[in-house]
Amino acid sequence: MKVLRAAALIALLTGPAYAQMPNINLMPETASKTPEQREAEEARDKAYKESLKKIPDAKVSADPWGNVRTDTPKAAGKPKSKTGSTVN
Repeated sequence: MKVLRAAALIALLTGPAYAQMPNINLMPETASKTPEQREAEEARDKAYKESLKKIPDAKVSADPWGNVRTDTPKAAGKPKSKTGSTVN
């Protein structure tokens, strides 16, 4: 009997809270496309893919000073040792 009363109490308390929730449709019904719309979309996709093929390849080196350098860059982070000086 206690279980029945607890279930009824919970049902009565959740009723107002449930009524206040907004009605959100997470999966709206999508309208089907007409054959003309499908053909237009396929034509746009085909034109887009063809335009991507026309883009030239990126250059290998983006270093503007590459021709000026004569030696290879040294690894950063190696401190030069100072001999004869003391730090207090």
